[in-house]
Amino acid sequence: MIPKIENIKYSDSNNFFLLAGPCVVENEKNVFEIAEKLLEIAEKLKIPYIFKASFKKANRSRIDSFTGIGDEKALKILQKVKTKLNIPIVTDIHSPEDAKKTADYDVDILQIPAFLSRQTNLLIAAGKTGKFVNIKKGQFMSPDAMQFAAQKVEETGNSNIMLTDRGTMFGYGDLIVDFRSVPIMQKTGFPVVVDITHSLQQPNQTSGITGGQPEMIETMGKASVATGADGIFMETHPNPSEAKSDGANMLHLSLAEELLTRLVKIRQVVNTFQK
Repeated sequence: MIPKIENIKYSDSNNFFLLAGPCVVENEKNVFEIAEKLLEIAEKLKIPYIFKASFKKANRSRIDSFTGIGDEKALKILQKVKTKLNIPIVTDIHSPEDAKKTADYDVDILQIPAFLSRQTNLLIAAGKTGKFVNIKKGQFMSPDAMQFAAQKVEETGNSNIMLTDRGTMFGYGDLIVDFRSVPIMQKTGFPVVVDITHSLQQPNQTSGITGGQPEMIETMGKASVATGADGIFMETHPNPSEAKSDGANMLHLSLAEELLTRLVKIRQVVNTFQK
């Protein structure tokens, strides 16, 4: 199931849809480099594509961690990506005020971070914008419980919702994805996405900087497509070691085409079993 967003391409391709980009807006050059490359790949493979970048980072381990270049400046860059490349955009929101602010900049999908997936006032504010709302499953929540998060948005009269699994806490410093969550959350009738990069984080490191296992991104992607996920979420960067946020679990941009090509082939096989 592909979300019905006005400027999304290849919505009739029977492919998975893709939410991808850098973790956070670092600067305009970096954003356009990533967006243009991913759009080129998506058009080649006929993948419905949505550009992702947070306009700010509110959930950081340390006080000295990068949080953004400024809300208005970052949102203007995202708006420029949407206008110049004619693609939808998704960004995180952290407060009811953020919901209105991002909607005013014509963001297509408002993303609820996993740690905030039970925040009623945030979900209601996002729903009231009428925009698509992507609710990330809290690392502390079961897939069954996500129906109640979705209901909070639905109560506003907005049924433009998608649900994303980004792993469940497995001890203090690891995450695990239970792929039963894909069919369980699909029972809600909303598109289900698997985040194949954040689910490989290794949080709560003694350094205060989250670690990761990027070498497992392809494995996570293959499993997600094989289990019938409607969408794939991933973060990518031309130089992950220099990324301002989440570099430890990002996919190197140079590897994106090869990975997505393989995932599309798996999706084609999955489609044959669903006929």
